[in-house]
Amino acid sequence: MRLLERMRKDWFMVGIVLAIAGAKLEPSIGVNGGPLKPEITVSYIAVATIFFNSGLSLKTEELTSALVHLKLHLFIQIFTLAFFPATIWLFLQLLSITPINEWLLKGLQTVGCMPPPVSSAVILTKAVGGNEAAAIFNSAFGSFLGIVITPLLLLLFLGSSSSVPFTSIFSQLFMTVVVPLIIGQIVRRYIKDWLERKKPPFGAISSSVLLMIIYTTFCDTFSNPNIDLDKFSLVLILFISKLANGIAWLSLSLLNSNA
Repeated sequence: MRLLERMRKDWFMVGIVLAIAGAKLEPSIGVNGGPLKPEITVSYIAVATIFFNSGLSLKTEELTSALVHLKLHLFIQIFTLAFFPATIWLFLQLLSITPINEWLLKGLQTVGCMPPPVSSAVILTKAVGGNEAAAIFNSAFGSFLGIVITPLLLLLFLGSSSSVPFTSIFSQLFMTVVVPLIIGQIVRRYIKDWLERKKPPFGAISSSVLLMIIYTTFCDTFSNPNIDLDKFSLVLILFISKLANGIAWLSLSLLNSNA
């Protein structure tokens, strides 16, 4: 019984394991162009659903008050777009003396230079009771900043330049983040009493959508025939994932305490 209660309490973590296992067993379902059409259902519909959900659940005054937390916003952006990439670079300097594949190290540095994913950043902040409104602002704002800053970071740390389709990325972020959030706020005005009376499970809905995103991401990973990592690399990835998870939870705790 205790195991069932624990699984029910940590259903999201169980869902992540099942999503990865399902992707491993049959990756063709969730790959781009597959039956689930993640290039549409995930890239647009899933992300838009998460932010529409946030627009419904958050009070307008919570969103507006989050905008004035300038020190919090500055801390988060510096942490994610300066401190974290530099920390990853230092960490990879130590790993460079090991027999790890060079391209794996470059891939880790590339990921470290990316802004936080808009969907999971909001959902995880909500899960630990943090300031969801501030998380929405910073994840969206960080993504817009990343259009310019990420290529500069890649040039600095990897010495490689890249062209960024600024217009298409900007429009996609606007349509999947800003517009659904605004629509959610508008709809909330008309059904506010019903929402406060029924209290829909907004957190569970967003987490379920995130599981779909995780599933399709791993479907793409497992269906790639060019991925051939040795056991040492796999152990390393698990270690780095644990480390990144710890940093993420620390960041969310700081977000919660500073908001």
